[in-house]
Amino acid sequence: QVQLVESGGGLVQPGGSLRLSCAASGSIFSINNMGWYRQAPGKERELVAHITSGNSRNYADSVKGRFTISRDNAKNTVYLQMNNLKPEDTAVYYCNADLFVTGNYYRTEYWGQGTQVTVSS
Repeated sequence: QVQLVESGGGLVQPGGSLRLSCAASGSIFSINNMGWYRQAPGKERELVAHITSGNSRNYADSVKGRFTISRDNAKNTVYLQMNNLKPEDTAVYYCNADLFVTGNYYRTEYWGQGTQVTVSS
């Protein structure tokens, strides 16, 4: 099957930076869209950033100019560079991928297990 494994979360002071990574592994034929979502306590999960197979990107208004999403197709990996972090960025960050499993003729959506990002002094 397919797994998405995130890494790079942690505790950082306001104004600091973190880089999240998410590696997809398993019986993957191709990956279409990839993205990062986050969920803060008591809030709904929200889209943070999204990147298509053609490298078109879109961002939540709250992170524009501070976060950058990128992907390495050879490694089936998506990254999220987060700069100038604010306390309101504190959340569990989830990786998402929309892909074709080898042998299937339909796309399937997968989620990572989540990684905690805490921004606090």
